[in-house]
Amino acid sequence: MRLLTGVGVGPGDPDLVTVKAVRVLREADVVFVPVLADGPEGPGRAEATVRAHVDGATVRAVPFALSDRGGRTAQRLNAWDEAAREVVAAFEDGAERIAFATIGDPNIYSTFSYLAQTVRTLMPSADVETVPGITAMQDLASRSGTVLAEGREVLALFPMTAGLEAYEQALASFDTVVAYKGGRFLPEMLAAVAEADRTGQTVFGAALGLPEEVVGPVAELAPETVAGAPYLSTVITTARRRERGGAL
Repeated sequence: MRLLTGVGVGPGDPDLVTVKAVRVLREADVVFVPVLADGPEGPGRAEATVRAHVDGATVRAVPFALSDRGGRTAQRLNAWDEAAREVVAAFEDGAERIAFATIGDPNIYSTFSYLAQTVRTLMPSADVETVPGITAMQDLASRSGTVLAEGREVLALFPMTAGLEAYEQALASFDTVVAYKGGRFLPEMLAAVAEADRTGQTVFGAALGLPEEVVGPVAELAPETVAGAPYLSTVITTARRRERGGAL
């Protein structure tokens, strides 16, 4: 049996990796961890999280994607395909269980799905499974004391790569709005939140669980944080809640 498992390892705090994820990672013959092909030297967030739980001898870093700077779609597709070929090569070398660690959850805005598609094409006999992981919105909600949704409230989740107009429409249409990948759009996002009169219900988070973590109300963010927010930033805007049980 050849089994590829996409394992969600959470936002970056090793304590938020699930028991099942740790078991699957430890049972794997090879654990691939993605690194940015044009990123800084040293372990990335997924690799650092995995190494807190797994014997490093099974861990292999693989250039899996380019950062979104410049929108180099074709190069990113090639990087994903090359990572898939490395997975297939590991199977051909005798590995039976391969894990691929991904930040957050492998089924929510994760590039694991792209890799899995190519692996299935190159090796149809391989099975693919996933292990869910804690998401950034859950972690930020916990760290900031934010309730994501109550009663009949509707929650919208989308990446800021969908565009500022879509974000403005979401703020006007949904009770709770969670935006991912908003770093370089943060000044415009905060302006949209203010225009919607929802600044008081909005929190920001980046580098969750890491030494450089930033968490707090957007109204209290330092100017340098707004100007230089990292790509993997999360912004949560909740509904206005005036009474307990008001949304029931």
